[in-house]
Amino acid sequence: MTLLEELQSHVGSAFVLTDGDKTAFELDWRKRQQGKALYVVSPQTTQEVAMVVKSCLAHGVSIVPQGGNTGLVVGSIPDESGTQVVLSMKRMKKIRHIDASNLSLTVEAGCVLQTLQEVAQSHGLLFPLSLGSEGSCTIGGNLSTNAGGTQVLRFGNARELCLGLEVVTAQGEIWSGLSALRKDNTGYDLKDLFIGSEGTLGIITAATLKLFPAPQSTLTALASTEDLEGCIRLLKLAHEHLSAGLTGFEVMNQFSLELVRTHFPNLAPPFESSPWCVLLELSDPQDSSHAATLLENLLSAALEQGAVQDAIVSKSLAESKQLWHIRESITLAQAQEGLNIKHDISLPVSQIKSFVEHTDRALEELVEGVRLVNFGHLGDGNLHYNVQAPRGFDHKTFLTQYEDKVNEIVYQQVKSLGGSISAEHGIGSLKLKSLPNYKDAVALSLMRSIKKSLDPDNIMNPNRVIELNPS
Repeated sequence: MTLLEELQSHVGSAFVLTDGDKTAFELDWRKRQQGKALYVVSPQTTQEVAMVVKSCLAHGVSIVPQGGNTGLVVGSIPDESGTQVVLSMKRMKKIRHIDASNLSLTVEAGCVLQTLQEVAQSHGLLFPLSLGSEGSCTIGGNLSTNAGGTQVLRFGNARELCLGLEVVTAQGEIWSGLSALRKDNTGYDLKDLFIGSEGTLGIITAATLKLFPAPQSTLTALASTEDLEGCIRLLKLAHEHLSAGLTGFEVMNQFSLELVRTHFPNLAPPFESSPWCVLLELSDPQDSSHAATLLENLLSAALEQGAVQDAIVSKSLAESKQLWHIRESITLAQAQEGLNIKHDISLPVSQIKSFVEHTDRALEELVEGVRLVNFGHLGDGNLHYNVQAPRGFDHKTFLTQYEDKVNEIVYQQVKSLGGSISAEHGIGSLKLKSLPNYKDAVALSLMRSIKKSLDPDNIMNPNRVIELNPS
């Protein structure tokens, strides 16, 4: 049988896309690159995934696993060769089991993150992973990239929220590791190999995840500061006053908010001329009056010490959602402004002010009029430090002329301050060539050994994350 005939026999002819418009599976979310798929296969069960992998292995065809295709580092679309099979997980979206007493949930990899959140909420529980793309991204993709989001400060990345996995290996075997245990000290923690591996070692088909008691009250505040130092001082005060109740701490520079105001005027960020704004969230196990007192004491102390200039507190859930909508619309506003150079960096909080000062200056010297979109999760040291072309400068030309130079300036400064060039987006193919310059050589060697051991035929998302034979 041909590969096509085998795939059709495994999942049904209706779920093997061979021709027609495959753009939804071939174009990356940022619309920077478009590949070409041989076929798009959509299995519905783990057994079907295993059979698809075995057939592709036998025919020497590589596989690109894909969830919601919302990644930002070009890691979930096929290359341009037209020889790769895209394996879409969107039909695998069942909630397999919820155990409220154990605070755990088992779900298939194609389940949309927002659906998972709503299921937990219907049981009076919380699944805290929260991203701007949560209405379309899938939990398998979240785990494959070790997604972060807005509540890492309190709950950790996707890795910390996962108890167990079910994975189809590169040989088409099924590893049933859907443990719901918090403690299992019986050897290597295999799930951690697959989480964050971006589909290069195997295909995550299901996961058992941690749930948490839902907070009794959640309050959101937006504060304006004169500089980044004020944001950092406010963070210190927030830790002191709110302790574990601090679940979100986001910073936004003036230009990032200007983009939102320009492209989404209905959102209207309240502080028009503030150099920096902080969006912080308090989740409290007690009633709203207790949370309000904690937040009032924090903001009073911050105003008294000059850390902030002004602040507002949401008076309702609708107001809170509106404030978060402003923050989450920055990425969309950037996309409407034009192509840009994205950075997803991580630094010790103590080094962020130095990084921004030095890097801003270096980029302004490189490109007169460059516009810097700086926002992100200051609470856990993760900035989305993005670079927009000067006004009137063609965006594609800007990327062609300056992307490599801009990346070198940013990454070298990150490295010098003990940071990482990828905090939560992953490596994909976009950062593949850069990684060896900023990653320990022994670590890279170990990563290659793991890849060769688990996927010796290199059929799982090749040329992503790690180069097996770098030049």
